[in-house]
Amino acid sequence: MIPDRLIEAGTLRRDGERVSVEVRLPWYRALPASCIGGAVLRVDGTEVPPESLRWEMNGRRSTFAELVPRVDDWWFPADSAVLSGELTLDGDPSAEHVVEVDLSLYIPYIVISESQVLRIEEHDRKSMTAVPA
Repeated sequence: MIPDRLIEAGTLRRDGERVSVEVRLPWYRALPASCIGGAVLRVDGTEVPPESLRWEMNGRRSTFAELVPRVDDWWFPADSAVLSGELTLDGDPSAEHVVEVDLSLYIPYIVISESQVLRIEEHDRKSMTAVPA
């Protein structure tokens, strides 16, 4: 719904073998952590291995599987979350990198059928320099 603000500009961080980027909720209302269906993070066309992805929100770092039961932990539109994973950025530290994020969310209050709620998939792409974490 608001994909152009999914990636926070200037937030690409590198810390050894991990990269991270801040993301914002591309929806107009808060959602519980259990509604975060998953994400993909790519830097310069290289996808971060899915098993290494971590989601940090409200001071807690989790796998996407660990978010499923968290109905009492909310992501608000004004708050950033951090998406990170294992990827080493080589080369010139001042180089621009193309960062892409795909994010899947479930919207629990928009019911499509008796057993299904609305699922949205958003994508954003931004260029930025990585800074040390």
